Amino acid sequence: MVSVFLRSLLYNIVFYLNLAFWVIVGLPTYIMPRWGIIWIATNWGKTSIWWMRIICNTRVEYRGVEKIPKGPLIVASKHQSAWETFALLQFFDEPLYILKRELTWLPFFGWYLLKAGMIGVNRSAGGRTLIDITKRAAEEIRRGRQLLIYPEGTRRAVGAPPAYRNGVSLMYNEAGVPCIPVALNSGLFWPRRTFLRYPGTIVIEFLDPIPPGLPRQEFAPRLQAVIEEASDRLAKAGREEQVRLIGFSAPVVASAES
Repeated sequence: MVSVFLRSLLYNIVFYLNLAFWVIVGLPTYIMPRWGIIWIATNWGKTSIWWMRIICNTRVEYRGVEKIPKGPLIVASKHQSAWETFALLQFFDEPLYILKRELTWLPFFGWYLLKAGMIGVNRSAGGRTLIDITKRAAEEIRRGRQLLIYPEGTRRAVGAPPAYRNGVSLMYNEAGVPCIPVALNSGLFWPRRTFLRYPGTIVIEFLDPIPPGLPRQEFAPRLQAVIEEASDRLAKAGREEQVRLIGFSAPVVASAES
């Protein structure tokens, strides 16, 4: 456990230094087309993953990459950690996130989000905002972007009961594009509410795309079922690997809140 603590401490220092490096390197992208800041963000994610492997012995396995459709797309991912927010970027040319408006107010980082064309939302504004955001996001998707969305809306601890929201179904119906489900087990290795990072293998698995045009009452349960089944399978394998590596499985915060 001492080794995990020291490696985690070192990694967190390196993580923020690495972030600062890419923020500085990315300054010229303010006067470039959007692809410039997407390139910066993608490489920040890749180097953060590389440092985690070097320092914490946390490897990554990507499965089903060949299943990712080209062009406009909804990417519906399980959300257990901050890790997938940057790890998924490398697979998409025109990624789109819907995020808290307050993040766009942060100096430099928030300005990059605006430059990248991300959509900030005021979560306290009520149902009308959801309708407006859905229409705006659908327009961006139809222009060729890939929306990365977390159907549960917030990070959930590994093993927590699923709590899928309506937003992804609304986006799916409005945009009329395929949706690819994504399962993962990142919460075992980068748990929320702690700076600890655990060794093992994070697995991202892209599942079979769901074609456009399904009615909501068919799409929503299908999406939840495939993501939860695959994520439970990956979590079980991840726990077994951790026990082999460090003698125990990483504790998780059971609360449903982020």
